[in-house]
This record gives sequence, structure tokens and C-alpha cells, in this order.
Amino acid sequence: MKFNPEEWKKKAEKDFEEAWKSGKEVVEEVSLNEAYPRNVISIGKPHPVYEVIEKLRRAYLSLGFTEVINPLIVEDVHVKKQFGKEALAVLDRCFYLATLPRPNVGISEKQVERIREIIGDFDAEGLRKVFHLYKKGVFGGDELAYRISQVLNIDDSTALKILDEVFPEFKELKPVANNLTLRSHMTTGWFITLKQLIEKYPLPIKLFSIDRCFRREQGEDASRLYTYFSASCVYADEDVSVEDGKAIAQALLSSFGFERVKFKEDEKKSKYYIPGTQTEVYVYHPSRKEWIEVATFGIYSPIALANYEIDVPVLNLGMGVERLAMVIYGVEDVRKLVYPQIHDNLTLSDVEIASRIKLREVPKSKEGVKIAKAVIGTFEKHRDEMGPCEFLAYEGDFFGVHLKVYVLERENVKLCGPAAFNELVVYNGNIYGIPRTDKWSEYFENGVETGIRYVDAFSYLAAAKIEESLIRREDGEVRVRVVESPRDINVEIDEKLRNYVISRGGKIDVRGPAFLSARWEFG
Repeated sequence: MKFNPEEWKKKAEKDFEEAWKSGKEVVEEVSLNEAYPRNVISIGKPHPVYEVIEKLRRAYLSLGFTEVINPLIVEDVHVKKQFGKEALAVLDRCFYLATLPRPNVGISEKQVERIREIIGDFDAEGLRKVFHLYKKGVFGGDELAYRISQVLNIDDSTALKILDEVFPEFKELKPVANNLTLRSHMTTGWFITLKQLIEKYPLPIKLFSIDRCFRREQGEDASRLYTYFSASCVYADEDVSVEDGKAIAQALLSSFGFERVKFKEDEKKSKYYIPGTQTEVYVYHPSRKEWIEVATFGIYSPIALANYEIDVPVLNLGMGVERLAMVIYGVEDVRKLVYPQIHDNLTLSDVEIASRIKLREVPKSKEGVKIAKAVIGTFEKHRDEMGPCEFLAYEGDFFGVHLKVYVLERENVKLCGPAAFNELVVYNGNIYGIPRTDKWSEYFENGVETGIRYVDAFSYLAAAKIEESLIRREDGEVRVRVVESPRDINVEIDEKLRNYVISRGGKIDVRGPAFLSARWEFG
């Protein structure tokens, strides 16, 4: 909290040691639910695919390549120009785009009468003009209801009702395909880009692009997705060779720590590459214990380049980002790598589990928190006293009312039960309520402490009950005897967390004889 520096200077001059000890007065009392690990600053986790993309970007830039964005939507004619006789096979793997045609809407007398039934008399000619402008593409479908509402002086909901009930042709629209495709290979974009640059920039031209491609696979499985990232580059110069491709591949992969890279001539021999230049690039997959292909490079055929007026050789290298990430992260199913939230099992760390374990009831006021801490301190001080016994834990003005709070035990047993000072600890995905003894030292050493003991949870419950009874100024007492579940000791483990722990074969073992009692009186 804010404090007066001059006052603290005077305190220090008068009695430095006493002033130093009282420094804790400027620190606010914090409720246990606001303490670590519940008060934790969560750090976001990057997606592994984008982590690899960022490293590849830095690697390309360090090699002198300039980043560009290639066209994503291209006419199928480019595929035919680039791939030649292979074009039909390539187009078979392309997603063609389709759009909904805009109907030529007429307004019949029957439709006019139906609209009048809904809104009364209206400007039929104005409505016809709206449909005409829509057909011409002056505005989009997302504006149609708004335009109708304006010309007919009605609200949007009524305009939508007219479209739905009077003009069924809008509901009967079906997509119509065109000659636009989603890019299936980054090569499709490179030819378009290079055609524009080859006469304007000096050689060599070194460009890279890391972006999505789309392929119409038979289905998605452990090794194939409909969309993937290609980390692709081109190197255009009068003299380029396969050896340049090897050097670029080696440099890129060395930035990820791959020292050994293998090259093999590709048996597929795509027609847009010069024969003998198409080369596969392999790195070693440690978990599979085998060499995995992560990239392919080659030199574009002069036949394909000639169709774009490109008059120098062009080396192209394409690297599958997901394939490389699978090797780096040791993942064998690309679906789990790309869509872990869908295809992989959720995992929570012990810290994440501990951060979600809270007290069910806590005092709402700062003074209530002080009461809870006073009760805790009294239990700690007299924990081994034999009953019957009673000890004053707190006395003071509580929002204008004099309050006394006691801890007590009426039977001939210790003030605190054997499990009163058990602590909640998360260890290997399990939640335990255990004492701090040699037997459980491993759990405390390598687990995550929640900072909640049974006595703490009980004391906060007592303080919360005292606050509730203040309005009625009713004396009261609260007791917890044998703990059989977290709720018995005022601990909240929400249902989702409980289900997570149990579904993974974990334990929630919070039990034991606590035998804690407290009472209060107003007066």
C-alpha cells in the first residue's frame, strides 16, 4: 500500500530495528486463494509449426534471401503452363474454388401481394432496383437485407423474413465452380513472381516464401493433411547447379542442429524440373531411427520458364514445415502435431494442476483475512495442547462490532488432530493431502506444493462464516472432524480438473483426522 516516506524516515531515526520490523505494515494481507500457485502468471505456448517457421525465416534471411508472399489463388492455366503434360495429374490434387451465383430476381404480382401481407404497401420499384444492383455486384450479399430494410423502411429482421418467405431462389442457390484454384505447390506462385521481377532486378535473385499450400488428398491421416506449410525458395542466376541446392539445404537444416544431411536423386522426375536435377533431402529421425525426407529441390525446366519469359536457370527448393517439425519434436502423427487440441490428449503440468486447486469459502474483507491468519497462528502455537482447552485467537473491532474468536477442543485429545497440518501437494499428476515427514519427502521435493494445509483451509472457512454471521451478530462455531474428501476441509477441485486427473489414472487422496474447531462471539 502507499506510505508516507517522511514518517518512515522519522521511525528509522528513532528506532531503526523497530522500524525495519514494522515494514510489513505496508504489505497488503493476501487471501490464500490469491497466493501462489493460484496467483500464477501463465506463459503462452507457441505452436511448434510456427516455431519452426520462425527459425526457417531467420535462416533464409541469414543466407541473403528476401521474403515475398506468392499468390495463393491462381488460375488453372498457370498449372498447365508450368507442369506441361503433368498438369492433369497436378490439377487432380487441386481444390477448385466455387461461388454462389447471384440470381436475377424478378418480382411477380404474387410476390408483391405476399410482401404486402407482411408489411403493407411498399415501394415495389425501389425493391426491384435493389435486386438489380445486387445482381450487378454493386454491393455484396452481406448488405442485401440492410438495403431492403432501407428501401422498404422496415427493420433488418423483417427484411430477412421477406427474403426467406417470398424469394425461395436464394435458398436454392448452389455453388458454381470456376477456373480458380488454391495453390497446391509453391512453384505455381514462383513463376508468376519471377516473371514480374526478372527484367527489373539484377541477378542473382534470391527469394523465399513460407506459406500454406492445399492438396485434395483422399483423406487426412497420420502423414497427410489437406493444408500444409511449404518453406520454399528460388535462386535465379546465369549459373546455378545442383550443388547450390545441396549447400542451401545443408545451411537451412544446420540452423536446427542437423549436422548430417543426405541427398538422393528423386525417382519421380517431375517435368517442370530439368532431368537429373530433382533431388530429395533427408535428415535422421531419432525416434524412428531412420532417415526421413524433409525437402526436395531441382532446377526448373527451360520449357516451363520460357512460358513466363524467364531466360535464366532457376533453382527451387521446397521444404515441408510439418514434416521437418515432426522430426524435430519427435512426433509421428502429423495430426497430433498440427491439431493437438483435437487429436492429442491434453496434458497439464503439476504446476497447472496446483494452480487450479482453491479454497471453497474465503473471507471477502482484508480484516477477515487477518482473522483467518490469526486462527492459523493460534493453532500452530498450541497444536500439541491437550483438551479440553480453549485459546483466544483474535479480539478486536470488526466493522464496528467487538469480536472474539477462539480455537478449542472439548475432548481429552490434542487441540489439533493428526492430519490437521497435512498439506496438499501435486505429484506426477496426482493430488495428495500428506504430512511433511520423511516418508513423503520425495513428494515435497519433486512435486508442487499448493500452499494449502488442512488447518489453513479450515481457518479461512471459519473467517468466512464469521463474516456471514456479522450481519445478524450471531455467535457461532464451526468444526471439521474426519476429512474424507477435499470439500470436507473447504478445498475446491473443480469437476473438469477432477475428471482430468481421474481419466489419466491419477489419484485424488485428501483424507485424514483433522479435528479442528473454532468459535466466535460478538459483544
